[in-house]
Amino acid sequence: MIIVTGGAGFIGSNILAALETRRESRIVACDWLGNGEKWRNVARRGLWDIVLPERLFAYLDAHAGEIEAVFHMGAISTTTEQDVDLIVKNNFRLSADLLEWCAAHGVRMIYASSAATYGGGELGFSDKESEDHLAALKPLNAYGWSKNAFDRLVARRRSLGLSMPPQFAGLKFFNVYGPNEYHKGDQQSVVAHIYRRFAEGGTYTLFRSHRPGCKDGEQLRDFVHVKDCVDVMMWLLDNPHVAGLFNLGSGKARSFLDLARAVYRALGVPERIEFIDMPEQLRGKYQYFTQADMSKLRTAGYSRPATSLEDGVTDYVTRYLATDDPYA
Repeated sequence: MIIVTGGAGFIGSNILAALETRRESRIVACDWLGNGEKWRNVARRGLWDIVLPERLFAYLDAHAGEIEAVFHMGAISTTTEQDVDLIVKNNFRLSADLLEWCAAHGVRMIYASSAATYGGGELGFSDKESEDHLAALKPLNAYGWSKNAFDRLVARRRSLGLSMPPQFAGLKFFNVYGPNEYHKGDQQSVVAHIYRRFAEGGTYTLFRSHRPGCKDGEQLRDFVHVKDCVDVMMWLLDNPHVAGLFNLGSGKARSFLDLARAVYRALGVPERIEFIDMPEQLRGKYQYFTQADMSKLRTAGYSRPATSLEDGVTDYVTRYLATDDPYA
């Protein structure tokens, strides 16, 4: 049995799809489905069970001897969330309790960290695991801080020699895009937003740059297709000796303008892009550059090349967004 927290979410539902393709017979999603269309993310899956998050630990205890691994993707991922107590409850406290449970029961755990832990990138984007390095990072929002707080807890437990799961891997996801993100509203990828504006007949807007030396639309991000992320996690599942904290991106920064143009090329229509001023409240919290240093994961043995931005966007647009059924 394999548990996926956040299983009806963006990355979690893609993990479930991959596990089903691998013919894993008992896959369990832990999530709330709510009142919207989020249920469609798992509509095709042959699930063994669906567990509400408040019942997770009771379910784990009841099936302790049957569980091989937990993919912990469940979190509040909205970078603009202002209720920090809620963020702590969901992103830190739940993760810490799950770590304790997996360590006590010998269950493997692969969890979602975030590139938001790097803040403005003053210290670069190296996925070092030392307590000193993690303590020096300066996330720009409460979401990024909560993810770094848990990474630091893991580092402290290791330094103290406390028990850990037999395999424990954290993944610092960069800017992930791909199918099944539609429930995320404003937090969807730029690809999905551009497609929606295209379908509505409108023009897509990008932020102007407010930093000298950076042109409008030339802010850089490491965009990574969700299928690449899932492939790494399936590789970790097949290689239980690999553990640690790893970046998960493409390893190549591209501009938002590159991304927007790739969407319009995939659609086969002329570009319709305008620039607007960035809101004042975002200007001090905005990352102008992210790029995953992927050397650590490569050294660990993962060798599959990342999907190029152009190929990934074309796949997402033509196989999902432009179809009657955009779900994976």
